[in-house]
Amino acid sequence: PCRLFHGCNRLLTSQIISYYDSINQCKKELPEYFNFASNVLDEWSQLEKDGRRPANPAFWWVNDEGEEVKWSFEELGFLSRKAANILSEACGLQRGDRVIAVLPRVPEWWLLNIACMRTGIVFIPGTSQLTAKDILYRLQASKAKCIITNDTLAPAVESVMRDCQFLKSKLIVAKGSRDGWLNLKEL
Repeated sequence: PCRLFHGCNRLLTSQIISYYDSINQCKKELPEYFNFASNVLDEWSQLEKDGRRPANPAFWWVNDEGEEVKWSFEELGFLSRKAANILSEACGLQRGDRVIAVLPRVPEWWLLNIACMRTGIVFIPGTSQLTAKDILYRLQASKAKCIITNDTLAPAVESVMRDCQFLKSKLIVAKGSRDGWLNLKEL
């Protein structure tokens, strides 16, 4: 029996283990090229749509003020596909390109992480405590083509831009827009 957690059925450890056991016993196909977004997230979304799995939150985030974001597997899949399109189209990134995300752990951090998995873009996380010098070093060493940050850290990025020859696009996670930056929420 599933124990209720804030009104939602939780996936039991035994259910996860049985899934992996079925792979080990060759009852399920192992994909030649594994992609978490399509092989897990999209699969579980389809199971929910078909009624073969109870609806559970795929993502549940709560901040210090009690603000809550809760996405189903279907919503997380849909939003990560939109974010993947933004990275590919608006930012011009391709499989193998590197993106640095210097963000606190806001919902967009996880969304962009999954979008990168979906597209084959290399996601390089950075703590929001980085200084301009730290950001410059990471941009130069990684040869990242895109940086994603918030309005608090954007000035630090702008102060080192002239020394970042590989950087092609800047994406900001903010409510308002900023000159020279693409806005994730607006896109």
